[in-house]
Amino acid sequence: MTTSTPPLREAARAILLDADDRVLLLRYDENGGFWATPGGSREPGEDDTEATLRELREELGIDEQAVELGVQLAERSKDHLVGGRQVRQLEKYFLARIDAAAVAPDRATQPDNIREHRWWTGPALRATRETIYPVGLADLVAAVTEGRIPARPIILS
Repeated sequence: MTTSTPPLREAARAILLDADDRVLLLRYDENGGFWATPGGSREPGEDDTEATLRELREELGIDEQAVELGVQLAERSKDHLVGGRQVRQLEKYFLARIDAAAVAPDRATQPDNIREHRWWTGPALRATRETIYPVGLADLVAAVTEGRIPARPIILS
């Protein structure tokens, strides 16, 4: 039996922190419901920075001048269905800082089935029983808010 590797889908995501070191997560209903960082697939010809800023604008109405985009903190690879097709998604997670007031979902052009957005504190992330993606986000956010930026992107599951 031959198995093939699903086609690669590259994605850029933001670990978006405000002045109080809260992280912004988006809630989706599919697969039993979960919370995730903003971001999505890179379009042809885009680099990671362009994709991250575009996704923030499309999903949350954020003007790119309002975002301080930082280093890549992490990455993860996951096989899953997108539009009924199996893909291997390689996600890169970038640190981004923003004033919470700059988030304007009413200006979003592609809200992608987002049901809610919420700013989470570190303790709330650790205490929740809700599903949060990626796994390990709470530890990564804690490290960043304590000033421990990884020298190389860490691998998340």
